Amino acid sequence: MDRRARTRQRRVLIGLALLFFAPLGLAFYLYYGHGTWHPGGRVNAGELVSPARPLPALALPLWNSDDAAAAGYTDPNFLKGRWTFLYVGSGRCAAACQSRLYDTRQVRIALDRDMQRVQRVFIADAGCCDPQYLHEQHPDIVAVRASAEAAPLLALLAAHDGPGRDRPGRRPFAESPVYLVDPLGNLMMSYAPDAKAKGMLEDMKRLLRLSSIG
Repeated sequence: MDRRARTRQRRVLIGLALLFFAPLGLAFYLYYGHGTWHPGGRVNAGELVSPARPLPALALPLWNSDDAAAAGYTDPNFLKGRWTFLYVGSGRCAAACQSRLYDTRQVRIALDRDMQRVQRVFIADAGCCDPQYLHEQHPDIVAVRASAEAAPLLALLAAHDGPGRDRPGRRPFAESPVYLVDPLGNLMMSYAPDAKAKGMLEDMKRLLRLSSIG
């Protein structure tokens, strides 16, 4: 009887061990040993920039005044220290542009006590802007002129967007994504023009929860 009891106990232990280790072993095999299979889902709503790209430190002219000489410049490190929603758009800021600015504003507000960890930057070409619209609807935004000084930054952003962004016949800055810059000044994610604000918000909540910087 003792021998039978020990045999039964051994079988139970082996069964429990298989229940625990078999799924773990299968997961390791599928992920590391079976090159054609990887999990298809992803958590983030934006497109990750891998590896993250450092953006240049530039002092860029502001749109605070119709007089460019009197408008002043940003600090060269204005893209560092906080998470940044960066949007590049036409100075006319038509409906699509206004929609993206609205989305980033609402995402920032929805972050509640963490909203001060996030800033918004709008880089606009000639013809910007309606001062009253920006002042009333987006008082927190940093509006920057898409001048010659901004060319190195714009070139890096366009390179991330891929070929065809500036193809002949396409209006400059048309259907621009929203870029996300980390507090170290690295371009690390972008959101397609049709990306939903809810996904952007969930991404930001997750990043701010996990991040010890910015």
